[in-house]
Amino acid sequence: MPGPRAKGKNGRAKARTKSAASSSTNDAYTIPEGFFADIDNAGTWRLIVDILCSTLALPDLETRSGLKKVHAHFPEISKKLDTVYVAAQRRGNERLMGAIVGIWAKMCADSILRDKLFQEGLLAKVIPLIEYDSTRHMALNALSVVTHHGGVVARREIARKNAVLMKIMREHPDDAKVLELATVTMAHATSAVLGSEDPPDSGLVKEIQVRNALNVTVQNIRKPIATHYMIDHAFGLLAGATRHCPQDCKSTPSMLPLLVSCLRSENVITRCSALGGLIRLTANESEPDRQNFDPQKLMAAVQRRFPEHLQDLMMDYGLERCDTMLTLTTTRDYQQAMMRCAQDHDLAALGRSLAMFIQRTEFAIAEGMFQTEGPGGRRETLDLGLPFTMWTDSLPHCARALRARGTPSDLDMADVLDLKFYIIRSRIPDAVSLGQRAVERNPDLAYAYYAISMGADRQQGLRAVKKGLKCKNITPFVRQYLLWRAIEHAGDLGVSTLQDAKHEGADRAEGIAFLMSAWEDTKTFAAEAPPDNRHMQTILSWYVILTIAIKGPELSEDLRELAAAKRKLDISEQFMNTIGFAIKKTQMRLARQLILDLYPKGIKEWGAFVKHFDELDSHPDTQKPLSSTQADDDLAAWLDNMKLEDGSHDHAHPHACSHPKISMNNVALYRCSWCGNPSAVLRKCGGCGETRYCDGQCQKKHWLEHKAKCKSKST
Repeated sequence: MPGPRAKGKNGRAKARTKSAASSSTNDAYTIPEGFFADIDNAGTWRLIVDILCSTLALPDLETRSGLKKVHAHFPEISKKLDTVYVAAQRRGNERLMGAIVGIWAKMCADSILRDKLFQEGLLAKVIPLIEYDSTRHMALNALSVVTHHGGVVARREIARKNAVLMKIMREHPDDAKVLELATVTMAHATSAVLGSEDPPDSGLVKEIQVRNALNVTVQNIRKPIATHYMIDHAFGLLAGATRHCPQDCKSTPSMLPLLVSCLRSENVITRCSALGGLIRLTANESEPDRQNFDPQKLMAAVQRRFPEHLQDLMMDYGLERCDTMLTLTTTRDYQQAMMRCAQDHDLAALGRSLAMFIQRTEFAIAEGMFQTEGPGGRRETLDLGLPFTMWTDSLPHCARALRARGTPSDLDMADVLDLKFYIIRSRIPDAVSLGQRAVERNPDLAYAYYAISMGADRQQGLRAVKKGLKCKNITPFVRQYLLWRAIEHAGDLGVSTLQDAKHEGADRAEGIAFLMSAWEDTKTFAAEAPPDNRHMQTILSWYVILTIAIKGPELSEDLRELAAAKRKLDISEQFMNTIGFAIKKTQMRLARQLILDLYPKGIKEWGAFVKHFDELDSHPDTQKPLSSTQADDDLAAWLDNMKLEDGSHDHAHPHACSHPKISMNNVALYRCSWCGNPSAVLRKCGGCGETRYCDGQCQKKHWLEHKAKCKSKST
């Protein structure tokens, strides 16, 4: 009986002389004599792979140059592997089939090779091996590697096999390695279907059996044998499913309490990922926060008089500074300004008044016209010789009159008028474009930054409002609006960045920086805005949610630290009901209610589990994938390894992906030293190298404050 093959200097088995080797890629490949005997005598998966690579004369699959050679000779190499796989299948040689699958999985590190292999039916060759005891771990390991290396098409094809993965987990409920690999594969594959902003194909969603996958995942992570690596990926699967499958999530027992309980994890990434899932869950049933202003309703509310305790709050804040009084006085002033213009036709004077009103309160410019009562009591429009009939149409005419004057102040007010006109007419791209030109002319025009923030680019919008908040001549109303926009932009960016972040720490640290920025601004808004501000509900909802996510286990289980915020929410709701503003079911309101409602249940049902996960999370050794044998370790190391041409090792795409911890102390590195804008692309100060800025404008404005420190550091 032939013994193990002799090895050369590199430790690999020497190639056996073929009995009938193919001379060209068109010839059928002939398997050498003694090949199967050598495979039978091989003791480990790695040795079987070595024999295969040597016998088939495969390039070194652990190097990039080796994968390039596979590209160049793909038809020939593919034919060899297919021939051996079919022969092994006929002989019932499960281990040889598994080793070939391992080689194919290794090739999948290259995206082009992966696509070619999937086109040639790789998945159909891997899936049957899951049924064999000898190759089950190998096949699942291969699927896990393929889904980790990416490729939406490949992942979606594997997601179609979710039913197979769930079946094997049910059949082997006590095999920790099966549970781990199947869960990781299912998490990566399902994310390719559910991870995009656009709704996925409904047929594909049905085929991947999302509800069953969620149920199986929740059940399996309860088991004592569930590893940190498995639980970590399970969290990703559960949080990622809420965007497009909210009903499946709601129908999965204990899933939502689990996500809420994760808000008490020691790991801020775990908390914020759960937060993102809970916020997205409410998206489909939420309402936009739009209000139609009716001055008659507001006047009626004032005439009825506010409840005494609400009046006391307004008096404490300053009655004339409250939104209700500002809106009423501005409505009166607006009508008077229009009547004056009807008499003197001074569009420039009207424009100055309107620009002041626009920066004073939200509902400053209402629609109206000059009318009189005609025969039979009918209302007739008056022609007063003005270039406009509808009052909102006066804005561009007044702006032109002010531009004709040409003073810096008049140009600022002209820009404000045109910006408001574009916003009223829902011409947002025009408003953003004009806002950008306006701040180029005058970087201290705060209202222009608000207009820029309305664009589709949230990062550009956040940067704009952060700059606007640093403007010197900013009215309280504009400041509150900029804070509101800053919170919405930073909160949304934080959630989306953490959801879509790769496993490197930089993206995740930036996501945390966004959330920290939003949290700080919620506190500023709540402290500065009047108690009857209509955005108070949304901002306090953000504050409650972000406090829970950022503070995590530091909060008491009964959330007594949020009692003041809850009282303020109740007061805000009373104001809105009194004024006659409809309280919308906004996404943040629904998310806040969901979290607060499920918080006690989540702690009771999952509190101990989350503490157990945190204990695993605190020990690096427990975060690695589980290996059942040393042979599995050797094979996993080979699958993960990629050697660079200089002999060093590339771990840019380790199979054992993990979600690193992010320190809250590091997020300052992602904040502009002048305006506080969170970003991962800030520029360092060339002098001290410590401060960071959005651009030259922020650096220039910060220089007076930073100058002394910078020079001392430089010297």
